[in-house]
Amino acid sequence: MRAPICCRILLWHEIVNDTVGGVPVDVSYCPLCNSAIVFDCRFGKRTLVFGNTGRLRHYDMLMYDHDTESWWQQFLGEAVMGKLIGGRLKAVPPRLESLDQVRTRLPYRKILVPRAPTARTYVTTPYVRMDARADELAYDLPKGVRSFERVVVVGDRAWTLRLISKRRRLETDGLILTWIAGQNFIHDAKWIAFGRDVGSVTVFQRPNISLEEVP
Repeated sequence: MRAPICCRILLWHEIVNDTVGGVPVDVSYCPLCNSAIVFDCRFGKRTLVFGNTGRLRHYDMLMYDHDTESWWQQFLGEAVMGKLIGGRLKAVPPRLESLDQVRTRLPYRKILVPRAPTARTYVTTPYVRMDARADELAYDLPKGVRSFERVVVVGDRAWTLRLISKRRRLETDGLILTWIAGQNFIHDAKWIAFGRDVGSVTVFQRPNISLEEVP
């Protein structure tokens, strides 16, 4: 993914349909489960365009495609209702990082901003201290893992951000997970700039000599 999009914009709009490097993509963000995921919108012979149904399933946003009006689980990229039920979208490797980190890594890239930047209070969040309500949900979680805890997910495996930030670098099952400081938690305070620094994580795998970023 090489087209920076401000997460504070996605916090309010949740879905951006765009084309990056000739590939149509759905950049999605569910603020309730804090999941930022990018999908390749090519599905069979179709190129899908997505919107938000306004509904939730498993505390996660349900998207819909304008072509068939099938409903898709945002976290999995899987159609759960409609003509395309059972279909899965291909995930594209994204990065969730601070604007300063983007400017350093990609100094000449354009960044998506609203046409009317004052239309909403994009520098604030309506989900203040969302993770403080951890005791309200009773999930069967592994020992030492709390509800609402931030995790990094690759396939069917997950690592807590707390663990990765302590070790800074974690190598497991052919994956290399690296943590660096410099990104505020978007839901800590009403004004995002006052959020605590939770850092950023990159995940690579080593299929041969070179490294490949993975979703």
